[in-house]
Amino acid sequence: MCGIAALHHPQTGPAATTGERMLAELAHRGPDDRAQLPVGAHAWLGHTRLSLVDLDGGRQPLTSADGWALVCNGEIYDHADLRAELGEHEFRTSSDSEAALVLLRRRGPAALTRLRGMWALCAAAPDGRFVAARDRLGIKPLYWAESGGVRYFASELRAFPAAVRPAVETFPPGCWWTPEDGLVRFADPMPDPAELPSWEGLAPEVVEKATREVLVDSVRRHLMADVEVGVFLSGGLDSSVVAAIAAAECAEAGTRLKTFAVGTADSPDLLAARAAAEHLGTEHHEAIFDARRAVAALDDVVASVESFDASLVRSAVPNWFLAELAAQHVKAVLTGEGADELFAGYGYYHRAHAEDLQDELARTLGALHGLNLQRCDRITMAHGLEARVPFLDTEVVAHAMSLPEELKALQGGVEKAHLRRAFTGRLPEELLWRRKAQFGTGSGAQDLLTPYWEQRVTPSELAATDAPVRTREELAYHRTFRRHLDGIRPEAVLTRFATA
Repeated sequence: MCGIAALHHPQTGPAATTGERMLAELAHRGPDDRAQLPVGAHAWLGHTRLSLVDLDGGRQPLTSADGWALVCNGEIYDHADLRAELGEHEFRTSSDSEAALVLLRRRGPAALTRLRGMWALCAAAPDGRFVAARDRLGIKPLYWAESGGVRYFASELRAFPAAVRPAVETFPPGCWWTPEDGLVRFADPMPDPAELPSWEGLAPEVVEKATREVLVDSVRRHLMADVEVGVFLSGGLDSSVVAAIAAAECAEAGTRLKTFAVGTADSPDLLAARAAAEHLGTEHHEAIFDARRAVAALDDVVASVESFDASLVRSAVPNWFLAELAAQHVKAVLTGEGADELFAGYGYYHRAHAEDLQDELARTLGALHGLNLQRCDRITMAHGLEARVPFLDTEVVAHAMSLPEELKALQGGVEKAHLRRAFTGRLPEELLWRRKAQFGTGSGAQDLLTPYWEQRVTPSELAATDAPVRTREELAYHRTFRRHLDGIRPEAVLTRFATA
């Protein structure tokens, strides 16, 4: 819902002008407001706001009577439950982010495990206490650097001063940092297996009902907003399930869901999305792109996604046009991100990891913050649009990872059969059982971009480069990356290198 920047200096106050320049680079993440606040002698907090909850009273930095202040990027979906638990008298606004501030003040950073949502935050007190933290999956971005004794924090790489960029690293998900304790892990991406339920001996229908109910609850929570929320609809299983639940919730509230699809003319995703939207009765909008538009957008796309990974860029290009379209109609959208990593939606899971499927699912889910989630966040926020990911809700992740491996194995050669059966009757059979197509492929982007660069970047150029790239296409994206983010070390901020 916004962009955050923060500075902490252990000796004297950081220069506010540095923070202001960092915040200016994040203006696209929060077009509705911008504010900053020095906190005591050691900290500075800045925030750019996309107003979604408590439009009038939720301006950040949020403050408390004892001088604590907080900036938070994201959404806390269980904030009403936390208000009831912590006491309404502790709150000054209706902002969901204030639940994080009150929780920190009352119980310390270890209590952040209570937050159900997607978030990255920085908080400070006048006496020098400071906390930076990020949700367990890293759904919302956060980077940090230490230079000359000053700690820098920001939502995007572009925000860091040029002199600091060589020191920038990814702030790890599920961790908090304080000057006293350093970096501390408070939550793992995966729940403790010992705390998960057992489905042994239960009928498949019982398990399918549980899967359906946990997803319905998550989508309902993710629709939380004081503005209209839409859905990115690719016509694939995951986004269609989200759209089906959201459409039913909207109909019950007397409204009509807005859905958004993208592709080249008559691409598979576009055609399937039209069929899903017609079945669900949504107000459907389409963005159509061609080679000319795709190539023209590449500079902005690579600069925004802050990566040169070819598969990530290819999928980001159609998302660029999709987000541009959706931002004209809504301020937030739900997506199907994460379902493949929970329910084994990719073919390689079954070809190469049939014997250790759960371990591979856990590994890829833990790496999402630097891959699909990075693309999802950056491309939407480049257009002042928030993307929400109901499949990655804490309770959904716990439920999915509790399911036995046999429910995630291929059944009749089809992936995610359990998830499909759980939503029988909610979608037409031809959509419910449509086979998986990666977004860059189904939208038509790969057919346009890969041949384009193979004609313009020579094999000899690829052979001569010392850039950490695998293909000619990737070399082209690396050149753009370097032009916009010179000084940033890929091995410190890109998942492909960090996990190698």
